[in-house]
Amino acid sequence: MGPADLIEAAFELGVDAAGLAPLAPPEDGPRFRAWLAAGRHADMAWLERQAERIADPRGLVQGPGLLLVVAVAHARPAVRLPDGARIARYAAGRDYHRWLGKRLQKLARRFERGRSRAIVDAGPLLERSHGAEAGLGFRSKAANLLSRPFGPWFFLGELAFVWRGAPPELGRARLAADERLDLSLGSCGTCRACIDACPTQAILAPGEVDAGRCISYHTIENRGPAPLELRAAFGAWVFGCDVCSEVCPFGQRAADQSARFGTHKEVAEGGLLRFLEAGRGAAAPLDLSGSPLARAGGLGLARNAAIALGNLPSDPGRDGLLAALESGQALLREAAGWALAAGHAGDRGVPEALDRARAREPEAWVATALERHRASAAERGA
Repeated sequence: MGPADLIEAAFELGVDAAGLAPLAPPEDGPRFRAWLAAGRHADMAWLERQAERIADPRGLVQGPGLLLVVAVAHARPAVRLPDGARIARYAAGRDYHRWLGKRLQKLARRFERGRSRAIVDAGPLLERSHGAEAGLGFRSKAANLLSRPFGPWFFLGELAFVWRGAPPELGRARLAADERLDLSLGSCGTCRACIDACPTQAILAPGEVDAGRCISYHTIENRGPAPLELRAAFGAWVFGCDVCSEVCPFGQRAADQSARFGTHKEVAEGGLLRFLEAGRGAAAPLDLSGSPLARAGGLGLARNAAIALGNLPSDPGRDGLLAALESGQALLREAAGWALAAGHAGDRGVPEALDRARAREPEAWVATALERHRASAAERGA
């Protein structure tokens, strides 16, 4: 099977673009190491543990290799739940890991054992760097990969495979559905819309994102309490954040692809109170099977919903937060206390509820936080 045959086979499986890159240290490897050294990866310790494999992925297969990098478009309208909650667009439908992973595994079966490995967002790769080398897009100032037809709205997947013989011509991407679409590379030029629009100023410089300030990191990866100074800027986001992509001129031109992945039941029927009540055990557990939301988990979504309810105050939200103060989950009790102080400081009974919660709190760190939240509520309500 030659390179052109491999790319054609990828298109037959339903991807929108494909290209080849060397299975070699990525161009952005030095920047990645500097990013780690500066502590911009927050608590994602696995990045440190796998740093060597990420910086040199040649060990993925048993021999000299190439990377087939594929792109699958997923643009859709902004995802807003009825109560105002927001979810990153990529996470609204069924899990792309399974969709794309199955297709790459099918392609991998054409190779002998040990000669290929399929990867979808979970392997030791700087996939955006490899994607740029494969000709699928260019690096943006928000550290995304941008494509002219798809903007930032596409998933990447890779197939590492052994290539024996003279190296083929690389970096020549093709489109299966419409050859007229322009995949030629470009740049952000002088545009800095993403940098200026980031709610938490997480984009420190072009191409450098501080995960410790990023809403996506805190609503998906962070398993602890979110930084107090950032919570108000989270707004209505309960899973991920699309702000940098929404303001991108390339992101605004992408065609709607929502039919491809559909809308998950918990997104179509959920909401802040649903997430909050399920997380504290007062409602049926969330059914996150087949959803990217499973990455945050039920408790993570409940914590995120509490913060969002503090930013979007309502009477039902206040009642749900008061109930969450008695949750069996320390993380949720603390978030509910913050939200009540932030959004309902002047409401009748809220200061007293915070006092009672502080008095009975068994966890020292939560008790300290609730005391801080009570003081904040007193200042707001004065």
